[in-house]
Amino acid sequence: MTQESARTYEVRTYGCQMNVHDSERLSGLLEDAGYVRPGDGEAPDVVVFNTCAVRENADNRLYGNLGHLRPAKMSNPRMQIAVGGCLAQKDQGEIVRKAPWVDVVFGTHNIGSLPVLLERARIQGEAQVELKESLEVFPSTLPTKRESAYAAWVSISVGCNNTCTFCIVPALRGKEKDRRPGDVLNEVRTLVDQGVLEITLLGQNVNTYGVEFGDKLAFGKLLRSCGSVDGLERVRFTSPHPAAFTDDVIAAMAETPNVMHQLHMPLQSGSDRVLKAMRRSYRADRYLGIIERVRAAMPDAAISTDIIVGFPGETEEDFQGTLDVVRRSRFANAFTFQYSIRPGTPAATMADQVPKEVVQERYERLVALQEEISWAENKKQVGRVLEVLVAEGEGRKDDATRRLSGRAPDNRLVHFAPGDEIPRPGDTVRTEVTYAAPHHLVADGPPHALRRTRAGDAWAARQAAPASSGVLLGMPTIGRPPAIPAGPACG
Repeated sequence: MTQESARTYEVRTYGCQMNVHDSERLSGLLEDAGYVRPGDGEAPDVVVFNTCAVRENADNRLYGNLGHLRPAKMSNPRMQIAVGGCLAQKDQGEIVRKAPWVDVVFGTHNIGSLPVLLERARIQGEAQVELKESLEVFPSTLPTKRESAYAAWVSISVGCNNTCTFCIVPALRGKEKDRRPGDVLNEVRTLVDQGVLEITLLGQNVNTYGVEFGDKLAFGKLLRSCGSVDGLERVRFTSPHPAAFTDDVIAAMAETPNVMHQLHMPLQSGSDRVLKAMRRSYRADRYLGIIERVRAAMPDAAISTDIIVGFPGETEEDFQGTLDVVRRSRFANAFTFQYSIRPGTPAATMADQVPKEVVQERYERLVALQEEISWAENKKQVGRVLEVLVAEGEGRKDDATRRLSGRAPDNRLVHFAPGDEIPRPGDTVRTEVTYAAPHHLVADGPPHALRRTRAGDAWAARQAAPASSGVLLGMPTIGRPPAIPAGPACG
């Protein structure tokens, strides 16, 4: 298939890092099948929606987007529309009933079927719906197109064995399935050979990794093994569950030089009564105890979290419990959510749903408190010299000052003056923090040092070959993506 005749595609992603990672696999599958990205201003021949089902009105958002595409589909017989992801797994045949112009519906367990389903729909002239109830092949065996030359997701497990009452993920992604450590490390080494400096180990609940092959200490061992991979500079992971968080993981973080002193650990609520209603199998004291032990081992650790405000039955006293844990935890930042009904979850039918105006008012108080704490914690970074891994994009421009952006080892966002030599994405700079805001740091002086890296070389090589807008990997033990987080995974 020539470049001129190749069918073009676009993948639209909603939801957590798991979906972002899956979308890179979908892109890799399509490119492996001969599809290409459209040119600037060009309408794609195939649009793939990778959906999320955990938010209220997710279905309305999808059907609204499908409705916007209907005129284009009606006027272009070449065009195809596919819907996958969690909402597709949940609604199944309902999608083609409500939007009969959709060509393909596929689920979370069979993303590898997409190219075949598109071809079958094109030849047969009718919608193809294929949803499997369980995972047959671990997705990391699929070709993946990474957008980043320097950072990658590495999936270590899929699915979840928890039964949180606000979460539909276990019903849609199934029970936890773990990859073998050797497969994970083979993928990590392959990525490093391609220039990747930073990996993020990804799972719905990373610290129960090993449950499927009977090793409760497997995750801590995996972190230590990553420390032996030559050329791997930064290791992160998301998201752990407080109930399964063990001291061997803290020790592995503290003792493995390339494991970053950064922890994203969902709290959800600081009220024991609400945590019980959420079916979260830990209580506030246990959560605070983990944070205390993490900080004892790594005083510089940056800790972030997820919090839900307004869970059914939450009282003002319960909410004050959340504020108290936030004050004591001193989070670097928090992803805060107003509770919304997730159809299909036990919480959706619970009594005592909190009025929206009450949820909004509590949410605003929580955000104000966390902003105050984040700013105070960021101010402690002023005067420190940090090694910043340079990210894609121009960064910020304030008045006449042009800055680039990147991430410090603890994942704080840093906007910095580039100096005389312009670093490339994937290079690192050592620079002194001169100003702190609640959500970022600024380094206005010239960098102390610039280090060119193989990741920067890989980025430059891609710029010299504009036909390749990503990294396509098709070898059998591999899956990957961008490592500056897009938001928390469900946890």
